[in-house]
Amino acid sequence: MTPSEQHADVIVVGAGPGGSATAAWLAGAGLDVLLLEKATFPRDKICGDGLTPRAVKELIALGVDTEGWTRTKGLRILGGGHTLTLDWPETTSFPSYGMVRARGDLDEALARHAQARGAILREGVSVTGPVLEGGRVVGVEAKLVDGRGRATGERTTFRAPVVVASDGVSSRLAVAVGREKREDRPMGVAVRGYYASDRVDDYLESHLELWTTGADGERILMPGYGWIFPLDGGRANVGLGILNTSTAFGQTDYKDVMRRWVETMPGDWEFPEGSELGPIRGAALPMGFNRTPLYADGLLLVGDSGGMVNPFNGEGIDYALEAARVAADVILQARGRTTDAQREAVLQTYPRILRDELGGYFTLGRWFAKAIGNPDVMRLATRYGLPRTTLMRFLLKVMANLPQERGGGIDDRLVRAMATMAPDA
Repeated sequence: MTPSEQHADVIVVGAGPGGSATAAWLAGAGLDVLLLEKATFPRDKICGDGLTPRAVKELIALGVDTEGWTRTKGLRILGGGHTLTLDWPETTSFPSYGMVRARGDLDEALARHAQARGAILREGVSVTGPVLEGGRVVGVEAKLVDGRGRATGERTTFRAPVVVASDGVSSRLAVAVGREKREDRPMGVAVRGYYASDRVDDYLESHLELWTTGADGERILMPGYGWIFPLDGGRANVGLGILNTSTAFGQTDYKDVMRRWVETMPGDWEFPEGSELGPIRGAALPMGFNRTPLYADGLLLVGDSGGMVNPFNGEGIDYALEAARVAADVILQARGRTTDAQREAVLQTYPRILRDELGGYFTLGRWFAKAIGNPDVMRLATRYGLPRTTLMRFLLKVMANLPQERGGGIDDRLVRAMATMAPDA
């Protein structure tokens, strides 16, 4: 690397959806951007691979070519002996379709999009910590790794006046500057595997009854859901997500729960022995802004590093993409100021903007996560909620955060009012 390649206007650490989108927005506006990724593409990430219309809207705004990607019409929900099929809401704020795209493909597509816009992508660069000057982050230290993730022994330093941490749930950069995760925020666990399937389906499928056995042998209905998302190439993404608001959290082998669920799969899906296309893998889901501040001293957090996962349903991609757009706009506005004090004042607006947009909604999600941690509440909601189609259409707007942004019907206004009235703490 030449000296010019080790300096930039902005360094983005992590080429997941949030990091690549941030780099794409900034590079497209003419900034010199370094996008650093530990792995080499293609690489896998644990995810359901589902993109709601909220995420699709961000991809459209970013100019990502999604031609040929699998589209979905809505969500099919199973539970309590009921099956309900709901189309995505028709609004002027969001497209009326979602998508499914394997993260190995999605992440590389977004990273290459950032490259096409002018960002310099460095794969095989493992960031080990921040460079600090006077308590401010002014760059990162890194070691180079080979295609198998093994260190080559070479180390280097990258410098920039602003650094974006999009380095995942563990966020080495955020932890290094003292931003530990908040224990008053819900956390989830997701496990998933890929299975061979020749079924073609236009709907995401969600199963609301996941059971485990407690210490005294009783059956416990867990707060979460199982999913089946159809992919191209004769595959399906099958997984489950569980919240830590259950007494069974941390005492359950979720991979075993998933195996048993797949073996007795209800409905029209069948995944016989031998249809597995790889191991079941798991990951944590950091929810509701579980690491703060989202900006301080030259370091912004985007995506999982800042806990930007929806507590209602475990979605993270759409909020990472939204935060990327906001972060890029704030950084660009800051660069337009003439003094360090003015630039810093603009950068400090980043957390407030995200709190204004999502803080109240995430609070509603935290209350929901706590409520369904009670198995009786989960059982009643499944038994008596699913048969009521009008109620479930409303809940789909709530849980996927898809109200029309202005105007709309009573349900749209109610969703917006609920999020506005909820505190954003």
